[in-house]
Amino acid sequence: MPEIKIKSISKKINIMNTQDKLLRISNQIAEIIAKAYEMEENHRELIEQVHPLYRESALNLVHYLALRSFDLEKLQTRLRYLGLPALDSAEAHVLSSLWSIQNIVNHLRGIPDAVQPAATLSVKKSEKLLRMNTRKLFGYQSKNRWTRIMVTLPTSAAEDYGLINRLIRKGMNSARINCAHDSPEVWAQMIEHIKQSNQASKKRCKVMMDLAGPKIRTGAMQPGPEILRFKPERDLSGNVIKPARVWIAPPTVLPPDNSADAIIPVEESLVKKIKRGNIIRFTDARGKKNQIIIERKQGNGKWGLCYDSAYLKTGTRLTINKVKQTGKEVDFVGTLLPLEQFILLHKNDILILHKDPRPGEPAQYDAHGNLVAQAHISCTLPEVFDDVLPGETVFFDDGKIEGIIETKETNQFRIKIIHAKNSGSKLRAGKGINFPESDLKVSGLTEKDREDLNFVAQWADVVNLSFVNHPSDVETYLREIETKENKPGLILKIETRKGFPNLPRILLHAMQIFPVGIMIARGDLAVETGWKDFACIQEEIMRVGEAAHVPAVWATQVLERMAK
Repeated sequence: MPEIKIKSISKKINIMNTQDKLLRISNQIAEIIAKAYEMEENHRELIEQVHPLYRESALNLVHYLALRSFDLEKLQTRLRYLGLPALDSAEAHVLSSLWSIQNIVNHLRGIPDAVQPAATLSVKKSEKLLRMNTRKLFGYQSKNRWTRIMVTLPTSAAEDYGLINRLIRKGMNSARINCAHDSPEVWAQMIEHIKQSNQASKKRCKVMMDLAGPKIRTGAMQPGPEILRFKPERDLSGNVIKPARVWIAPPTVLPPDNSADAIIPVEESLVKKIKRGNIIRFTDARGKKNQIIIERKQGNGKWGLCYDSAYLKTGTRLTINKVKQTGKEVDFVGTLLPLEQFILLHKNDILILHKDPRPGEPAQYDAHGNLVAQAHISCTLPEVFDDVLPGETVFFDDGKIEGIIETKETNQFRIKIIHAKNSGSKLRAGKGINFPESDLKVSGLTEKDREDLNFVAQWADVVNLSFVNHPSDVETYLREIETKENKPGLILKIETRKGFPNLPRILLHAMQIFPVGIMIARGDLAVETGWKDFACIQEEIMRVGEAAHVPAVWATQVLERMAK
């Protein structure tokens, strides 16, 4: 009998402990629900401004912010230990999940269910909203695939209808045109090819156009020597397995495709005299003798094959040995484009980054190896010189080179390189510069963006807005697009350390138009935030997007890296 009493007492204690745990859970759930309604009131003005189709989504986003404001680790543990549903996947339907858990707890406590407001967004409705918003932004999904594929078009797509047609037939859902490159004439030709292919293949590939934004890059470099280098492909034993393909033609005649390893400009009169099987002999810039065997004619140019590496310079003497007749023809290589210069940087090197746009140069040394002048290069956005401070970090070329601002003058920074390859890292013109620790005031649309928007608003299905850091950046865009007849969809590119924490408010402002999406620009964002925390950051961005029922684009060479 005493043993039975002990078991009975133990059972009562366990029940009391469970009831106590359930009460704690109930109180915390009630606290979160109250916070959600409080934040709903705090954001009432913003919520009332969103597009009618985003009304429920904006409310849920605010509810998610309320949920995220709590430390949920202990609550999640209590729910898990009692076998109750967790809040791990509640982003898209926050209040519905909270009320469901509360009513389960009430049932276990033996008290009546709480009355759930009729307007609470259900799980099923939240899934429907995300599907609808995704379809409006990216079009219908391809067969047997949930994700859509966006492809950035190269300049050659303006001349190559076949390329775009193949991409669309292979499953490209969205074609991205970057306004940082090319011109409206080139963009128009790309769009025309997309329309033709859509009609021919009965597809609905969308046109996405990036506004360049205030991108910070390295400026121009001093031109290098006018040298053209080409070489064959060899196996591990050094045997040639694929000769270099050389296009020989007048300067204005470009090769018909992208297969040329080198383009040699010569006089038109010489091209007419070159026949299949002829051998062009020359001595290259190193004094090494070499030859090109003419393979065939195509259009107004000739294709040749070279089985050894060569360095051609402007004015190199070309001698044509003819096959079917005696004698030789002599001509000279026309003007070649200068080689692209670069600055080779090692750890502990010094680099001067300056405001004025004079061309950059590598470090200069005298005949005895003594340093005469530091390596220097310009920055394309002079405004940053007002905001960057000594001691702050700077990254070049997507984080490949890292430095510290040692000293700051009015027009330049002295940077000490603290990370580069052991063999040295090459810094070229047009490479990205990131100041992740600096409080840069640069944001909003540039003058070029405003000019490009005249074309983009007319022809694009969706505008990709670059470097969105603050809600004010979105407001600036909305004012500009309001003056246009067409109102394309909008994708917010999150690329900076500032943009990430501001994303919820940025989204609430952007949801004034429909449809809207988010792009996780992994390249710049990873450099800005650091790779250590990047996995968590991109996961949180996707959670915020799910809370707002807007699709997210996972960008920067995703398919290429998956294929590799």
